[in-house]
Amino acid sequence: MIRINLLPQKRRRMEASAGGDTWVLFALLALIVQFVLLFVFHGFKERELLEEQQKNATIQSQITTSQNAVKNHAEITRELERLRSREDAIAKLQSARTGPTAVLLEIAKMLTPGRGPTIDPEALAQIRRDNPLAVSSPTWDTRRLWITEFSEENRLLRLRGTARDASDVSELAKRMNLSAFFGGVRLLPARRLNDAKTGLALVEFALEAEVKY
Repeated sequence: MIRINLLPQKRRRMEASAGGDTWVLFALLALIVQFVLLFVFHGFKERELLEEQQKNATIQSQITTSQNAVKNHAEITRELERLRSREDAIAKLQSARTGPTAVLLEIAKMLTPGRGPTIDPEALAQIRRDNPLAVSSPTWDTRRLWITEFSEENRLLRLRGTARDASDVSELAKRMNLSAFFGGVRLLPARRLNDAKTGLALVEFALEAEVKY
């Protein structure tokens, strides 16, 4: 009788089956790891994409703002020019309104008994120390001089009048030179005349000065 031992073959089949199951398990595990890695990678890329989109949105916002600023630049420039022109016109009107008035008040002040030109006290004290003859006389009788003509154009003042003698004209010019409202006082040629009513000898004078206001 012939006997055949099948036990080793069955064991080999079982071992082969177990080996196949292990390979399948490893393959499944590898797929799971790949899936996890792909998921993590995808999440990382999504974050990068979101950051780039935010950066692009910020840049686009800046571009839009710049475009709007450039678009309105011409209009803004024209508006600024209109405002500057208006300010210049207002300044000229204000100067025309207050300047001549201040000049007239200063002349009236200089021709008022006991008054004098507008000047800083410290500056006056320094002039008195440096050149006493340049200081106006506080005892001058302002009634010895009369203003008969006053004109001012482009801040150039012209005065005409009569005085008892040349010293009175000199005193007026001295006060105007000291005043903060005038500069560059120039005496023009004068002439002597006799008053028709009183017969007094007088001096007809004229002077020019730069106006400061």
